[in-house]
Amino acid sequence: MTPFIKKKEVKKEWYLIDAQNIAVGRLAAYISKVLRGKNKSTFNPHIDNGDFVVVTNIDKIKFTGKKFKDKKYYRHTGHPGGIKVTSPLSLKENNKTEQILKLAVKRMLPGGPLAKKQLTKLKIYNGEKHPHEIQKPKIINFDKLNKRNLVS
Repeated sequence: MTPFIKKKEVKKEWYLIDAQNIAVGRLAAYISKVLRGKNKSTFNPHIDNGDFVVVTNIDKIKFTGKKFKDKKYYRHTGHPGGIKVTSPLSLKENNKTEQILKLAVKRMLPGGPLAKKQLTKLKIYNGEKHPHEIQKPKIINFDKLNKRNLVS
């Protein structure tokens, strides 16, 4: 049986992932698991015991196959005929490459206020530099975890 922990007992850690030549879906699945806290033995679905994740080099992230051109993101404004469509290619052209990963992670989290709070712990940056050196994030070599994580 998993022990219930209190909010005060939760220890948050910081992780750093370099997204250069990494598959989007695999990275998003791993990040969503860490944000929810499912990688810890003290996981409870109603408590936010996930960790912070810093992702760098998001502008060099890759899709497998033809997904970069063919994949579509749908959203609805709420008005009749208000469906909006974007693609990863159009997001990259508009310098919104961080939205590609953020959308993938957001859709892997459950809906609700807790998931919105967990998504705020995801920090995404285009280059190598990030302002979170003070937190001393643990570096995760995501390409070394599985050979399929790397897209050439």
